[in-house]
Amino acid sequence: MAPATNSTDRTQRSKDRVIIFDTTLRDGEQSPGCSMNMEEKLRIAEQLDRMGVDVIEAGFPIASNGDFEAVREVARVVKNATVCALARAGRKDIDRAAEALQSRAGPKRIHTFISTSPLHMKHKLRMEPEQVYQAVIDSVGYARNLVDDVEWSCEDGSRTEHDFLCRTVEAAIRAGAGTINIPDTVGYATPDEFAALIAMLFNRVPNIDKAIISVHCHNDLGLAVANSLAAVKAGARQLECTINGIGERAGNAAMEEIVMALKTRHDRFGCDSVIVTEQIMRASRLLSSITGFAVQPNKAIVGANAFAHESGIHQDGMLKHAGTYEIMTPESVGLVKSTLVMGKHSGRHAFKTKLKDLGFELDDQALDDAFQRFKDLADRKKDVFDEDLVALVDDEVASGHDRIKFVALQVMCGSQGPQKATLALAVDGAERTVTATGNGPVDATFNAIKALFPHEAKLQLYQVHAVTEGTDAQAEVTVRLEEKGRTVNGLGADPDTLVASARAYLNALNRLLIKREKSAPAALSA
Repeated sequence: MAPATNSTDRTQRSKDRVIIFDTTLRDGEQSPGCSMNMEEKLRIAEQLDRMGVDVIEAGFPIASNGDFEAVREVARVVKNATVCALARAGRKDIDRAAEALQSRAGPKRIHTFISTSPLHMKHKLRMEPEQVYQAVIDSVGYARNLVDDVEWSCEDGSRTEHDFLCRTVEAAIRAGAGTINIPDTVGYATPDEFAALIAMLFNRVPNIDKAIISVHCHNDLGLAVANSLAAVKAGARQLECTINGIGERAGNAAMEEIVMALKTRHDRFGCDSVIVTEQIMRASRLLSSITGFAVQPNKAIVGANAFAHESGIHQDGMLKHAGTYEIMTPESVGLVKSTLVMGKHSGRHAFKTKLKDLGFELDDQALDDAFQRFKDLADRKKDVFDEDLVALVDDEVASGHDRIKFVALQVMCGSQGPQKATLALAVDGAERTVTATGNGPVDATFNAIKALFPHEAKLQLYQVHAVTEGTDAQAEVTVRLEEKGRTVNGLGADPDTLVASARAYLNALNRLLIKREKSAPAALSA
């Protein structure tokens, strides 16, 4: 067998280089309500590639046909990053991962894992330690015969007995793993003990120099980023993370926080990533618009208040020198100050240029549709901010191929009920209109949708937030629907909150329709 290799080989041995492994499309999508369709996954993957992510974990191919197809398509469209597929320690999993990656000409990786903690081995796997040890050797060796780049993870690594952990790590490297990942699967570790764990491996595993040490930290105690950075100090050179920190339970280490911590505190860590940090905001906003998971205002790096200063003392300091209260510039994460003001007199060329500055590349038809919506928005809203354009285009892209399209809405509401909504929709090109009542204008609007397109989906989430300040701000609405265990999010934006609500509900319904048609074509009917 040839020596184990890593598709980031040109930099993997560099002590001042941290490999960024993004698992938004795999671990991040496991967040309840975060399910993405194929088109959305490809948009995320292309953005990750654009921003310089080293490894994109595209999915878990054995989990479903949808995951398999997603990995295959991501492998097809991604130009530069290593595309990774997850597999358990069984041959069927590994074969399925290799098949999903088969058509990729660029760098590819199989990431195989098995639990190693006493708790997991006894209660989850129901295997003896020696059986697990042999499974590590067999699975890594088998994967290594299929691809050059293999990563091995010891699930629940932070709660694994040290002697057994060292044995399995050594065995995985000897079997051909070029990357060894130590997960804090349940977010239990603290930074000092996690750093000590990584240091222990470097001290005790004799062939540790033949692999990159990676960590994958969960945020159950709010320590995922801190643990990841502590591991870097101890010698880890791959960090596994997600955009906005999404993921199971309390989520994963947030990629934007890790990257900016390495960049801003290079004096402490002595290493950096190659992430194009100016693309961070675009990635954050894109994921938020697709999943409907709004970023909290005080979220580090990408929150709305991250670069806002309200205190008089802070404002005074900022006016004298930005460094008094800002340790990084807004521009460094993609918050570029606008020099091109958009309004109702702006032309198509200026609109296209502005969208390009914001990270959007639309085809001619999509650009025409977005430009028309921009003109309509500019007629109703005096100042059109960058955030308005992002919301508008995200909404346009999200609804571009919908079977059910919004046409018009008229609502009667107030303190004297019943509230009434008259709604017009185009269903497969045929326009229909209905009037419905409800317990409030939103309920009436959603009842009208159900009357025009009967379905059994249940509303799980209805969320509204203003895109910008002011009474003429666009409303961005998120709707979550559930039907027979399938959950989807829909997004809608409009200066009229009720119109935005209708758009969001329809967007979710169209996504649910696609999901249901793939598995049972007659499940949703008009």
